[in-house]
Amino acid sequence: MSRILIVEDERKIARFLELELQHEGYEVDTAGDGRTGLEKALSWKPDLMILDLMLPELSGIEVCRRLRHESDLPIIMLTAKDDVSDKVMGLDMGADDYMTKPFAIEELLARIRVGLKKHRATAAPASSVITAGKLALDPAKYAVTMDGQPIALTKKEFDLLKYLMEHRGQAVTRDALLSDVWGYDYAGDTNVVDVYIRYLRHKIDEPYGLKTIHTIRAVGYMFSYE
Repeated sequence: MSRILIVEDERKIARFLELELQHEGYEVDTAGDGRTGLEKALSWKPDLMILDLMLPELSGIEVCRRLRHESDLPIIMLTAKDDVSDKVMGLDMGADDYMTKPFAIEELLARIRVGLKKHRATAAPASSVITAGKLALDPAKYAVTMDGQPIALTKKEFDLLKYLMEHRGQAVTRDALLSDVWGYDYAGDTNVVDVYIRYLRHKIDEPYGLKTIHTIRAVGYMFSYE
């Protein structure tokens, strides 16, 4: 039975989610503030966390940031805000998925299943190091280096680069990146992909005078090492 931790200060929402998840067969615990949520995440060891953005004690962003130093626990972030910058901030701190209130419980349940499945897959023995010229990505260590020198990437930047390198020489669409890297089908604004592509170019290409991530007009992006 998978364990799910709900960190939500609105009691009605927390109770509703708790009942729905228990009905689906999950073992559920709740926390009403960020500090308690972080403590329970580290001690109870849930399989997935549903984390509200606006919390007392510690914000959801801060909980996510601190948790990522200790755990790769899948995090679905909830918020009443619907701004791309908020989504980017949450994902940049290590959240795996993002939902805006109000939401359909069926969609949240589907995203939970995807998050748990993806986490189980990544928990399996990691594949060998992926290389392209002097660029090396090690899935087992979650590390990226250029000519042996480490490059600091956030979790989502790492996942995006890994996907692009695994599909080297192939044009991949924004929708495919959202579905496979962010872990769900996304029919709305794909601007978040472009934002993270800029982040990678700033860290991978610009400092070393490279052009590894190419824009394919009207399609998406392609990784190649020249």
